Amino acid sequence: MTYCVGLLVDAGLVIISDTRTNAGIDNISTYKKLHTLIDDEERTVFVASAGSLSVTQSMLSMLKEGLPCLDDTGVPRRVETQHTMFRVAQLVGEALSTARRAIGHTLEGTKINSSASILLGGRLGDGPLALYLVYAEGNFIECMPDAPFMQIGELKYGKPILDRALQWESPLDEAVKVALMSFDSTMRSNLSVGLPFDLVAISSDKDQKIVRLRIEADDSYFALLSSEWGRLLNESRAVIPDPPFLHLD
Repeated sequence: MTYCVGLLVDAGLVIISDTRTNAGIDNISTYKKLHTLIDDEERTVFVASAGSLSVTQSMLSMLKEGLPCLDDTGVPRRVETQHTMFRVAQLVGEALSTARRAIGHTLEGTKINSSASILLGGRLGDGPLALYLVYAEGNFIECMPDAPFMQIGELKYGKPILDRALQWESPLDEAVKVALMSFDSTMRSNLSVGLPFDLVAISSDKDQKIVRLRIEADDSYFALLSSEWGRLLNESRAVIPDPPFLHLD
């Protein structure tokens, strides 16, 4: 299992993924799940994956080589030739569904899961930042201001803090902080999610530098965030009045 979250607020875009893979309690390792599709002066597109590693690896290879041409030009369809993030999402969805069908066919009769899902985010040229959730079947939905985040993988433990603390108007640094709190909560409840994390943060202001980093197990800020978040939760719980209906005379 894994956990990936994407946040799209007015101030920018954040995508964070863990790196843990789990094939049993005695076979846990790390694997990069946040990948770059395009990264140049005019285009920046990232994908984060959850689910079958073989399916996502196949999808990434297909996108790199290009999908089959649909006309008589003979030119493969690549992410680099798409003009909008919507078209990129269509291409990624097609590659994901094709890879899943091919690998799923070879796994028929086994208990191995060939499902995978993708968070796709970035910007092309002067277009707006965009974030999509791409399902295994190839269909996708776009992140909108009324629900400015998307999750894949082990999402249930980290969702409450996102629901309560993240708004479209949240500053970018606040969005990153809330996302990391979501990861901390997930780690506390599920050992299949763990450090290190890969993070990318893109400001809506194109003049701002894109932040790319790996948060390691000894990261001082994440340790502080985890400690303070736990302490403040306990302090808040303590000051809330006890339920009056339990005080029996």
